[in-house]
Amino acid sequence: MNDMVKILAGSASQYLGETIARDFGVELGKVIIQRFSDGEFQPSIEETVRGKDVVIIQSTFPPSDNLMELLLLIDAAKRASAKRIVAVIPYFGLARQDRKDKPRVAIGAKLAANLLTAAGVHRVITMDLHAEQIQGFFEVPVDHLYASTIFIPYLKSLNIPDLLIAAPDTGGTKRANAYSKLLGCDLAICYKQRKVANQVESMTVIGDVRDKNVVIVDDMCDTAGTLCKAADVMLAGGAKSVRALCTHPVLSGEAYERIDRSSLLEVFVTDSIPLKDGRPKDKIKVLPVSGLFSGVLHNLIENKSISSNFIIS
Repeated sequence: MNDMVKILAGSASQYLGETIARDFGVELGKVIIQRFSDGEFQPSIEETVRGKDVVIIQSTFPPSDNLMELLLLIDAAKRASAKRIVAVIPYFGLARQDRKDKPRVAIGAKLAANLLTAAGVHRVITMDLHAEQIQGFFEVPVDHLYASTIFIPYLKSLNIPDLLIAAPDTGGTKRANAYSKLLGCDLAICYKQRKVANQVESMTVIGDVRDKNVVIVDDMCDTAGTLCKAADVMLAGGAKSVRALCTHPVLSGEAYERIDRSSLLEVFVTDSIPLKDGRPKDKIKVLPVSGLFSGVLHNLIENKSISSNFIIS
C-alpha cells in the first residue's frame, strides 16, 4: 500500500519530512522551489502523484511564506490529480488569533483554515493547537494530536522526585491538569497580567511549590519571557528546581539567550519547529515527533482507528 502514498515536505520542514517519511517506510518525494528575484516562488512536485494519497508536511511558523508554500503545494497536488491530499501541520501558525479579542481585528486562524480548504486539502493533521476550538474552523476532518503522548513517557523515565506540574497562565490550566493527573502529582497555576503582548507585567503563583521539582507545561514558547519569569517566581516560592515543557519552540527575539541566562534547569521541546543555528541550546532538549505522525499516517492510510492518540489532552 505504501506505493500509493507520496510524502512531500515544504522547505521549512525538510528534516521533519525526511524523518516522518523514513519512519513511515517510504522515501521523501522530490519538490523543487523556484525562486524569482522579486521574492515570488513556485513549488514544483517532481514525481507523479496521480491517483495517490499525497501527504504534505509543513509547519506554518513565520515568515508567512511557509503558509503560502504549503498552499501552493496543495494546489499543485490537486492539479496533478492526487486522489487525496493530507496536510500535516505539526505547528499551526496564527493559532493565537482564534477570536476577536478587540474591535477591528482579524481572526487569522479561521482565515488560514479557509485558505487551506480552498486550496484543496482533504484532511489536516496537527498537534497541540493553541486553542482546541480551531478544529471547528475547518470544513474538512482535523486530527488534533497531543504531544503529551511523547512527553508523559519521557517525564516518567526521568523519575523526578517531588514532582509538581505548573501552568504558566490560567489558559493552560486544562493542559497542566491533565499532565498532573497522569503523573499523579500536584498542580500549581501562574496568574499573570500583561500590559502589551509578549510582556508580562506581574505574576503570582497559586499553589504550594515549596520543596518541589516543578515542570511548567505550555503549548508553545515564543519570547520565553513568561517561562523565565515563572521559573524565578517558583524558586522564590521555595521550589527546588524548575524545568519547562513546551511543544512548539517558536523562540523568537532573544528567547534562546533568555533561556540560557534563566534559572530554568531544562526546557523540553519537540522538533515541530527546527531550532535556529548558531543560538545557545545547552538547556534545550528536543524530542522527535516523527514516530507519532508516521504511526497516525499508517493507520489513516489503512483506515484503522487513531483514537488512542486523542486520549491525553
